[in-house]
Amino acid sequence: MIFAAVIPARYASTRFPGKPLALLQGKTIIQHVFERVKASGLFQDVIVATDDDRIAQVVQSFGGKCQMTSPNHQSGSDRIAEVIRDLDCDVIFNVQGDEPMIETEPLAKLKAVFSNPEVLAASLMSPFSDSKVLHDINAVKVVIDNNMNALYFSRSPIPHDRDGSGDFTYFRHIGVYAYRKKTLLDFITLPPGKLEQTEKLEQLRLLENDIPIRMVETAYQGIGIDTPEDLIRVEKLLSGPLS
Repeated sequence: MIFAAVIPARYASTRFPGKPLALLQGKTIIQHVFERVKASGLFQDVIVATDDDRIAQVVQSFGGKCQMTSPNHQSGSDRIAEVIRDLDCDVIFNVQGDEPMIETEPLAKLKAVFSNPEVLAASLMSPFSDSKVLHDINAVKVVIDNNMNALYFSRSPIPHDRDGSGDFTYFRHIGVYAYRKKTLLDFITLPPGKLEQTEKLEQLRLLENDIPIRMVETAYQGIGIDTPEDLIRVEKLLSGPLS
């Protein structure tokens, strides 16, 4: 099978404009992500997908591969689909352009599940390391069935521990996805469903259309950068222990 990784990157972030080009230890965030994905050795192709010339120029300056896409896409999935439509590949990874600490281990575990032909889409989850984060609406939760397929994703803690037993491991969804090519191209043709629009979680569109998502457990916590404050936090993590 041919595996490709596509890194969607846009300039116009509401909370952090120009985020992919922000410097982190002397390199842009997008360079950190590209180099880590490339260094994993897991992919025959690694491509940055963007609609901004400034991002494209920076990617090309450090020797990365970049493809310009339409500025009208509503999501990273739509942007990736444009890139891979004519690409020779079997499985596509969507690695967020704001994950400069992405590791090889979770990517390798995600890749491994596609040896099973029944797996159409897959993503990552990690046990919550901080119970206080469980109630953060920005920390998406996932529950799974006995076959490791996602049952539901929510911004609320799920399931609700009615008796307060505490005898349950809560999982945080880590937003790295992998799809078979046809699955992704089919997915973007589907209209957003009621659950997706209510929770504001795009992955629910797959579940609403009976497309299973195989979840893969990892210790990786998915440290993304959404704000300038996150950038400072990640800079400290890369430099040493937090004070």
